[in-house]
Amino acid sequence: MPQGSAEAAPALAPREQLLFDFGWKFTFGNGVDPAKDLGFGFGQGDFAKTGDFKFAKAKFDDSKWRTLNFPHDWAVELPFVNDEEQNSHGYKPVGRRYPESSVGWYRREFDIPANDLGRRITIEFDGAFRDVFVFVNGCFIGRNNNGYAPFQFDLTDYLAYGAKNYIVLRVDASFGDGWFYEGAGVYRHVWLSKTDAVHLGKWESWVRPAVNGNAATLSLGTMVQNQGKGATTAKVSWKILDSKGATVATAEAAGQKIDVDGTASYAATAKLANPALWSVDEPNLYSAIVTVESDGKVRDAERVSFGVRTAEFTADKGFFLNGKALKIQGTCNHQDHAGVGAALPDRLQWFRLAVLREMGGNAVRTSHNMPTPEWVDACDRMGMMMMCETRQMSSTPEGLEQLATMVKRYRNSPSIILWSIGNEEFILQSEMAEQGAKIATTMVRLCHELDPTRQVSAAVNGNNEKGVSEPFEVIGFNYNLKFPEDYHKKNPTKPLYGSETSSAIGTRGVYTTDKLRNTVNSYDGVVPWGETAEEWWKFYGSRDWEAGGFAWTGFDYRGEPTPYGWPSINSQFGIVDMCGYPKDNFFYYKAWWGKEPSLHLFPHWNFEGREGDEIPVWVYTNLDEVELFVNGKSLGSKKVPHLEHVDWKVKFEPGSIEARGSKGGKVVLTEKRETTGPTTSIRMTADRTEINADGEDVTVLKVEGLDKEGRLVPTANNKIGFKVTGKGALIGVGNGDPNCQESDKEPRRSLFNGLAQVIIQSTKSAGEIQIEATKDGWDGPNLTPAKVVIATKQVQLRPAVPVPQQS
Repeated sequence: MPQGSAEAAPALAPREQLLFDFGWKFTFGNGVDPAKDLGFGFGQGDFAKTGDFKFAKAKFDDSKWRTLNFPHDWAVELPFVNDEEQNSHGYKPVGRRYPESSVGWYRREFDIPANDLGRRITIEFDGAFRDVFVFVNGCFIGRNNNGYAPFQFDLTDYLAYGAKNYIVLRVDASFGDGWFYEGAGVYRHVWLSKTDAVHLGKWESWVRPAVNGNAATLSLGTMVQNQGKGATTAKVSWKILDSKGATVATAEAAGQKIDVDGTASYAATAKLANPALWSVDEPNLYSAIVTVESDGKVRDAERVSFGVRTAEFTADKGFFLNGKALKIQGTCNHQDHAGVGAALPDRLQWFRLAVLREMGGNAVRTSHNMPTPEWVDACDRMGMMMMCETRQMSSTPEGLEQLATMVKRYRNSPSIILWSIGNEEFILQSEMAEQGAKIATTMVRLCHELDPTRQVSAAVNGNNEKGVSEPFEVIGFNYNLKFPEDYHKKNPTKPLYGSETSSAIGTRGVYTTDKLRNTVNSYDGVVPWGETAEEWWKFYGSRDWEAGGFAWTGFDYRGEPTPYGWPSINSQFGIVDMCGYPKDNFFYYKAWWGKEPSLHLFPHWNFEGREGDEIPVWVYTNLDEVELFVNGKSLGSKKVPHLEHVDWKVKFEPGSIEARGSKGGKVVLTEKRETTGPTTSIRMTADRTEINADGEDVTVLKVEGLDKEGRLVPTANNKIGFKVTGKGALIGVGNGDPNCQESDKEPRRSLFNGLAQVIIQSTKSAGEIQIEATKDGWDGPNLTPAKVVIATKQVQLRPAVPVPQQS
């Protein structure tokens, strides 16, 4: 299986799709003072004449600007500010009241070969936050004012061929789209696309498999656009490839005349015998090679990845994948990660999904916005189902355009089982219910026009009896377990699922709620409107008519620092922390969502100064029975209730606790917690010890504080420094502490309850990366250092726009 390290297949000739991420210059602008914003907006004549923006011309001096690569999130680099108005966005100084850190400028020189004349050349953004002005060669090209939907501009008429060109982006993050951390800047990939004047429409190709017994019929469609100088007749062909690259089917559509600036739609069908179905356990994929021919030559081609599968929500038996009942064991997730904010390298998407898969998760919800393409691709390839959600519940032209873009872009992805048109629009569910029903109906109709194969829903925090819920085929409930029970009785023919559930809270490795320290115990913390992991899954997991649900949230995320405010800077909803380190709840899900025997004992056994205090000891397991031992003495066995846990009250004394889990009368698993000594050494472990030398790939290092016996110290908070040499660089650090305000970018981080994380990215040169962890001069005991060596291997680089040579 691919490792998610930027190994995407190149575009098919004659098309070119060039990565435009490397070698940009960056500086801050200003949201209110034109004198500090490259003079932009100084008067009212900025747009009076085409070609008059000097900052996008050859002689402009950007020598003092910082050089960087995309993806880039400048918000994560900023200091924290104690401003409750910034609470939901992680206390970062971004917004209209922080004009000096809310506007950024990017600039890039690039060459366009003379032989590109006659082609269509487009710049494509996968996403940028948030209000982007694009200038090329002194000309204003266009503007996009949305933080999540991709956008593009045709540069063909504005380029100098056989010469140098200059592009400038002004990105203003003063306004937000959501109520959570959203980052700032060009935080997703940018591409330069070159096509023939006769070419396939953007995201207009689709494959709709229909399974019938041991065969499948593929409905195929696309659209061709003619931007040439004269009318032409074009035909389209399809070649279907299996996962090994073998041709398994072909199809053709007859030629059609296409006038200048016109389009034509094409359709065909193909048959697949004994298709390899896509599933969560076997995510089999096919490719459709779509080719356009005109005047006796290939004018354009593209590769469309798809899967063959059936997905059905039923009212009485829940969800079925390929005709088999399957509970949706899902999590909601925002898109940021420790150290890098919203600017995730592609490999981190795979890393995060692997964490969720490890606990038995089989689905994710893209809360609350159109996801990055690499997240969807990773779900397709790893076998993770998806509820794909747009940002705005709106039937305005802008809202519908965002929805259409999402559906078109991802309708071929087999992982997506459900479109979501919004989240918790309580006004449209209550006082504006009549308007809400109309808005939702328009959006559902558009989804079906573009993709008749999937059902449509939304995340609703109410009883679903009016408003936006009226046109939905599948009804999603956020919290309040009484609502779905009552709704099912009244509407027994409607399929139901939990669109957002739980909202359990906890601080990793902490077992006492302390409001002075902004921590929450890891046993049963939950917000007033939510349910513990056990409460919600006992409900959804034990009712056949419930399809399952999506817990809030898989990962902790910046902003919404529930249940506290300052100095907390991120939420504590996650089943894992911001680094992906499991909290104890993780093991509840692993026990009841996973397929293998599982046993997890907690808490740790380091309670110095609390000798004689009663400590709750819990075990999450899917075994039949658990016996607990304290310093070798049995405290007896307990039967494990279905979908629950077992627990004891134990008076603390240093030593050890041990759980022995049995099935069928035989001990199957054991786990022990020991009282450790102080931290004396550091251990670093890389998730991958060899990565690609492509300037994109990353390795994620787990940093642990150990005692002299080599045991993890579960309360360690030592300050650790990092030194990176060789063919790589540190791009982020974290530790999962929701109250930690240390820099995400400096080469140092304190341990939080024994753990920290370092993210290292390769350069484009093969060799080695050496990472050393030391005490780095901070106060505290001397620690035995650690060193890890990562090999970087030479690989075929993704086609990219060449970086100009520095003079």
